[in-house]
Amino acid sequence: MSPLTLFLPCAAGVETYLAQEIERITGVPQPAMQTSRGGVALEAGWRDALALNLHSRLAQRVLVRLARQPYRDEHDIYRAAHGIAWEIWFTPRQTIKVEITAQHSPLKSLNFAALRVKDAVCDRLRERRGERPSVDTARPDVRLFVHLTNDTAHLYIDTSGEPLFKRGWREDKGDAPLKETLAAAMIAATGWRGWADDGQPVPLYDPCCGSGTIPIEAAQIALNIAPGLQRRFAFEQLLPYQAHVWQALREQAVQAQRPWPAGQPFVFGSDVAFRMVDFARRNAERAGVAHAIEFRGGDALQRMPPSPRPGVLLLNPPYGERIAAAGVAGQSARQRHASGVAAPAGGRQAARHADGSENSAFFDQLASHWKKHYSGWTAWLLTPDMQLPGKMRLKAARRVPLWNGPIECRLFRFDLIAGHLPAKSPSTPPSLNP
Repeated sequence: MSPLTLFLPCAAGVETYLAQEIERITGVPQPAMQTSRGGVALEAGWRDALALNLHSRLAQRVLVRLARQPYRDEHDIYRAAHGIAWEIWFTPRQTIKVEITAQHSPLKSLNFAALRVKDAVCDRLRERRGERPSVDTARPDVRLFVHLTNDTAHLYIDTSGEPLFKRGWREDKGDAPLKETLAAAMIAATGWRGWADDGQPVPLYDPCCGSGTIPIEAAQIALNIAPGLQRRFAFEQLLPYQAHVWQALREQAVQAQRPWPAGQPFVFGSDVAFRMVDFARRNAERAGVAHAIEFRGGDALQRMPPSPRPGVLLLNPPYGERIAAAGVAGQSARQRHASGVAAPAGGRQAARHADGSENSAFFDQLASHWKKHYSGWTAWLLTPDMQLPGKMRLKAARRVPLWNGPIECRLFRFDLIAGHLPAKSPSTPPSLNP
């Protein structure tokens, strides 16, 4: 098969890390890629498309672009779709689904545009193969994607199927779980790979681990376990698929795994909810990394460092859009609520004011705890609160923009040193440029 144009969509803010990952997987140099907001495009082979599905932790899907043409109306879109040789990709016996997105498109109805694409595909296959495929919007064999700009139609066939954040191991989850792709992006932003230059392990600890997403992703990264080993992909339903090529890629991935060294784990997770700790342990078992992670219950405001060697603190503490208050600070918050007094904070999460800003009590206590007990550690915290460093009275060494679904966030880095926090200055509000 001739070279393909692949497009890998990702969350906003992840594009640079995704391009670096693609280079590691395929060998295609980053200057040869096209990076745009929300994704990376490159020229690569069919085998590369399979390898990216198997190994990418950051992409949402791996799409093959089959057409990019200007359009003015639905008739132009029909002609673009009808001109694609769908018969070399799948047969009429397979079901299809067309999904469409748009940015500044002049069309009045995206549903009608998607219908015209479906008609074009069915008409083409009936002309070439004598019958037309059926539509299945729930569990299609083949997914087709259309993206419309103000004047250009992009048509893709999907090689992934279920989104790539669905690794296959998460069966137990709590409220609003962190997507595996975002957890991997957080880890990529820290630069943590599990090992120092001298070959010694670098501890990583998530004190608000929920169902274990961050520690599990971290342990798989340290052990070089491909994220796609436990799931199926849409390319297995496509005509170019060759089972022996895919099996060889899987065997190479298994052979490349790194054994866990003798001794104690150096990836850690804890949560104030013991139920979530049980979930995390079961998920880690299914992910094949239970031996590499130590999970414990406990409040983030009370847990001591899990390792004598300083490492990386990495957490996505639940916030107002996600989970109600819990933990030590949350207990006092619930007591105030029961007595009719507004609650200022929650243990695993910060409560929100009516204007959407997070209360600072929990984070103020967390910063004090870190300063006392986590000297030498580097803390990374993902939050939508752009003013968080001021509330914690810590200086952010880095601010990495990342999106958690529709929520714009920052991943703040704090280099922790021993000492006391400075006194608050209520007359001088913190200033932070996101």
